[in-house]
Amino acid sequence: MDFRVRPNSAARGEYVLHAEALSVRKGFDTVLQSKSVVINRSILKRWIDVLFASLAMVVLAPVGLLVALAIKIESPGPVFFWQLRYGRNRSSFYICKFRSMTVTESQGDFTQASRNDVRVTRVGRFLRRTSLDELPQLYNVLRGEMSLVGPRPHAIAMDDAFAEVISNFHDRHLVRPGLTGLAQVSGYRGPTEALEQIEYRVRHDRLYISKWSVFLDMKIMVQTVFTLAGPNAL
Repeated sequence: MDFRVRPNSAARGEYVLHAEALSVRKGFDTVLQSKSVVINRSILKRWIDVLFASLAMVVLAPVGLLVALAIKIESPGPVFFWQLRYGRNRSSFYICKFRSMTVTESQGDFTQASRNDVRVTRVGRFLRRTSLDELPQLYNVLRGEMSLVGPRPHAIAMDDAFAEVISNFHDRHLVRPGLTGLAQVSGYRGPTEALEQIEYRVRHDRLYISKWSVFLDMKIMVQTVFTLAGPNAL
């Protein structure tokens, strides 16, 4: 007898889901792995990313031009700062920011700027307080390297160091990193000056993945706007 296997769409879909789950590196929480597959395959989340990022780039283009001009006037050097970061499944990509320091960090050095760091320019301090230095990351969102909402990406050297002392740290790499996230609107925005702050961030990042929904993304984006526009923003 001659047996032939005829693939169907349901089987192909199941195979793709299984293959994507297997592609996730070992060591991740298995429950979060399953939820991350849903998040990463969400067409609606991606459409929202592209739509909002495109609109924001058009609306905020004049602001971006003024920021670029201020950076060039105050100090010599490039307008943009590029740094290697971990993305989904720890694949690396170059994040883009407005330069806020007099001397850009080398690729291997991850000395983080402190509150009164002398390397931060006057324009840079304003950009950091208002998070305007993050605007160029809308480009990373359009490229699919980031999402509007997700765990905030750190410098690769920082991630590697934190992963050695914090359990489940790499779970935050199950999804695309974000411009903002649950940790940031919960009060853990800005420099990470203590290990405890990173641990809280990781807990909120893992909670975000486990509780993800489009409604939660919209809620975080609205909270981010109010946080940046609040009395403590400047």
